[in-house]
Order: sequence, then structure tokens, then C-alpha cells
Amino acid sequence: MTTRRDFLTLSAKLAAVGCIIGRSTGAFAVPADGLIYGVQMYMVRKQAASDLAGAFKAVKGAGFDQVELFPVTYKLPPAALSKLLADAGLTSVSGHFDYTSREMSVEYAHSLGLKYLVCPMVPREQWGSLDGFHKAAEYFNQWGEATKKAGMQFAFHNHDYEFKPLEGSTGWAELMKGTEAKLVKLEFDLFWLATAGQDPSAMLKQYSDRAVLVHLKDRTAGAETSFVPDAKSASYCTELGKGTVDWPTLLRQVKQQGIRYAYLDQDVTTIPVDESMKESREYLRTLHL
Repeated sequence: MTTRRDFLTLSAKLAAVGCIIGRSTGAFAVPADGLIYGVQMYMVRKQAASDLAGAFKAVKGAGFDQVELFPVTYKLPPAALSKLLADAGLTSVSGHFDYTSREMSVEYAHSLGLKYLVCPMVPREQWGSLDGFHKAAEYFNQWGEATKKAGMQFAFHNHDYEFKPLEGSTGWAELMKGTEAKLVKLEFDLFWLATAGQDPSAMLKQYSDRAVLVHLKDRTAGAETSFVPDAKSASYCTELGKGTVDWPTLLRQVKQQGIRYAYLDQDVTTIPVDESMKESREYLRTLHL
């Protein structure tokens, strides 16, 4: 992960040659309307760790024009990352940043011209008590305020652990009570909602004022409910159209609620990742949404 000191040093060195190219070239411009499908780079994390340019090209080759960035991509300064995306024919408006990277995340995301800055997870050591989630809520409000001042939106991405019954409540309930809707938006992972025993459609409706992004992966028949995002629970995900999720209905609701970006984010695949992405993209084309 790039530190704040690294970021500032790189930015200073590259400013003279147009480091902040995302805004000037429109490489990260927001599409005019409609539901836009992309891939969260976590799905191709193994290739991205050693060949980021190749990972971007694989996403493009699977039929996607949009990616959601992930910490493995932030080893590069903004200008270099922007160029790799442009060379692959991709754009990006959102990125995941680790909980511990708050200090550098706003500057880095702003330099890339992103619209959404997303925290994907509360640290595991805070899952065991409501106080841990209260601490996270306060932290998210502060992060959201800084993000808003920079002209972007902060969002939190759910898994299943937030819904575990805890001290007469849940981490999710405490996060929602403790954060300001205007500062902390939501990126709903529809698979993890279902895995936690939640109704994705109902959750989208209940938090329509917060939901700004969604993650997509199908869920196999007979998948168990879980409150732990581990290898077993992740093994229940599959390519879109091969599982039990009613995607035509759910994605129609997503679109009607004004959510613009839907990212494929299949944690594990039983077939090569490139093939998995292509299968899901072909399925999405059949929906005409």
C-alpha cells in the first residue's frame, strides 16, 4: 500500500508532467445515464499483483469497459495508473481503500478523479463487540467528511459479519445508527447480503438514500447462511445466471433506484477467471438492462 509520504513525493515529482490526468483527459468521466457494468479488481488480484497491465487487459477482453480499483493497484502513482487504464481502454469512478489507509486515500482518489471512495471492511479485531462498530462508525463519519470536502462520496461495502447477532444488536445496526447518511453511503454486495440471511431487494429499498453502488456474484443452490466471510462461505459464489439469484428483477430494481455502477466481484472461481468474467458478461448482455 502506498503511504501518504510516498504519495506526496510521487505527486510532487510528477506534477510538472501532468500527473493528475484523470480529470484533464476525461479518463474517469461519469457516463451520462444507465446501468454500467464493471469488474472489481479483487477478482483478478492474483494476476494484478504481478502483471497489472495484463489484468486490466483481461477485464477488457472479457467485455467490460469499467473497473473498480483495489489496493493492489495503488503501488503506482496516479499518472502511471491512469495511463495503464487508458492503454487498456478502461475507465474507473470507484476504488476500494483499506480501513488503515484513510490518511492517503482521499488525496490519492481525488488525484485519480474518482467519484467514490469505498472502505471494504471493518478490521476483524473490531467485529467482536458493539464498541468496535461504534468506533468504526465515528471513523467513517470523519472519513466521509474528508471525502465530501474533496468532492467525492465515501461508501462502505458490506460482507456478512456485520449481521451477526451481537449484544442484543448487530454491527450493521450500530453502523447505520452511528453514521450520517449524507457522509457514509453504501456499496451493497448482494451475494454477501443473501449469505447473511438478508433480502437484497428489501435492503436496497430500505437504504435507498444510501445505496450508490452494487457488487454482483451469483449464489449456488443450497448455500448456507453465514456470518463469517471465509473460504467456505465464498465457495458458494458462482457466475451470474448459474445460481439462485433473480438477477432480472434485482438489477431492474437497482437501475430504477438510480444506482449507476454494478461491479462483478466473484471471490473465487472453479474455472479460469478470464472465462468466469466472460460468462457473467454474456449473461448480463441477455438482460438488456
